[in-house]
Amino acid sequence: MAQAGVLLDQDQFSCSICLDLLKDPVTIPCGHSYCMGCIKGCWDQKDQNGVYSCPQCRETFTSRPVLRRNTMFAEVVEKLKKTGLQAAPPAHCYTGPGDVACDVCTGRKLKAIKSCLVCLASYCETHLKLHNELHSGNTHNLMNATGNLQEKICSPHDKTLEIYCRTDQQCICYLCTTEDHRGHDTVSTITARTEIQKQLGVTQRGFQNKIQEREKELQDLRQAVQSLTRSAQAAVEDSERIFTELIRSIERRRFEVKELIRDQQKAAVSEAEGLLERLEQEIAEMRRRDAELEQLSHTEDHIHFLQHCKSQGCFQKKQRLKCTHEFCAECLRRSVESLGLLCPVCHKPLSYIGDQPEGEMTWRKPRFLHMILISYNIPNGIQTEAHPNSGKPFTGIKENAFLPDTPEGMRVLQLLKRAFDQKLVFTVEATSEGADRVVYTDIPHANNWQKCDEPRFLEKVKAALRAKGIE
Repeated sequence: MAQAGVLLDQDQFSCSICLDLLKDPVTIPCGHSYCMGCIKGCWDQKDQNGVYSCPQCRETFTSRPVLRRNTMFAEVVEKLKKTGLQAAPPAHCYTGPGDVACDVCTGRKLKAIKSCLVCLASYCETHLKLHNELHSGNTHNLMNATGNLQEKICSPHDKTLEIYCRTDQQCICYLCTTEDHRGHDTVSTITARTEIQKQLGVTQRGFQNKIQEREKELQDLRQAVQSLTRSAQAAVEDSERIFTELIRSIERRRFEVKELIRDQQKAAVSEAEGLLERLEQEIAEMRRRDAELEQLSHTEDHIHFLQHCKSQGCFQKKQRLKCTHEFCAECLRRSVESLGLLCPVCHKPLSYIGDQPEGEMTWRKPRFLHMILISYNIPNGIQTEAHPNSGKPFTGIKENAFLPDTPEGMRVLQLLKRAFDQKLVFTVEATSEGADRVVYTDIPHANNWQKCDEPRFLEKVKAALRAKGIE
């Protein structure tokens, strides 16, 4: 039973400073007991001021009390230790980050559970009991443990802030309402908090709505970025595919062009070789004929000379080309058969220059007729070496011709103008009686507007012009 009694009162044998069982217990003049080491440490910190007090009741002593070991407490503590029931406070009872520490504890401090706005101190569970015992007859204002207690006291009046002034929007004490805040709109701090908390609730809901809106925008933006990323990736893949196909197509086209060039090269070489062979044959033939003419020029038989000169074709009329080279009709015909419409000497496009005398060509579109009227005027003149009788006069000509007023008719008109400029539309014809005269060549002309409407008339004109190298 004695042991049980000791167990019930074991808190009386704990040091209020270290909260452990007393070690070398001593009792100071006010009657409270402490570990000798704990009270010495506490008073050593205050030794400079020369004022010593009890950590529990705050009683002060003018001189530092002499500490003597309390033998009875020491024996009781030893019995408690032997029972094995004493244990250190759990680890969660000590202060950690963000916790309010007990202002009475020394050494490792325990967490405070209450704060006193009168004492302006915070207490752990053990020291709170001491506080309540010391102030059992007083009504101290206790609240959940909190830091910065001084902020909850009115500095001018040293009273608890219990009232809220709506006018100045600050917490005040009851004395402030009679002085600086007299006549102001005031309520209790509880009422003020309720009102302001409602306003904060509205504000908070507004923030929550805005947060939801921003989160929705954020989600939409992320989806847009993902969509853009997918689109960009698809575009990259499409461009890769397109460029790959394009490169393959270019490679195929390059091969085709290379083959085409080689085929054209073979054809051109083959044609050139054939032309070389024909030219060599023509050169050999002309050398043979030149030798015959050289031999003929030395004969003294006039009849033989004239007969052989005619067979050689030396007095045939030559045709002059635009490139200034001249050939007889038969030689030029054979050259066209072998070379095409090219000059046998310079290989320029075959373009004839005729013996048409000087004159002019004009054209207009008469009213009410969907026709083109061409007017030719070649005045009288003297024949040149290109004409049948050089030095003799010839009779000129004035003629009109018609073409249909159509795009194709305009095209033929331009071809006829080129032929006129190359002196191919008219020639001088020798007559048996009277002066020689200017006449049309073999290029068809319509001397009335009905004739130019005949089927294939324009085709016949173009064919004749094409034979003269005009197209």
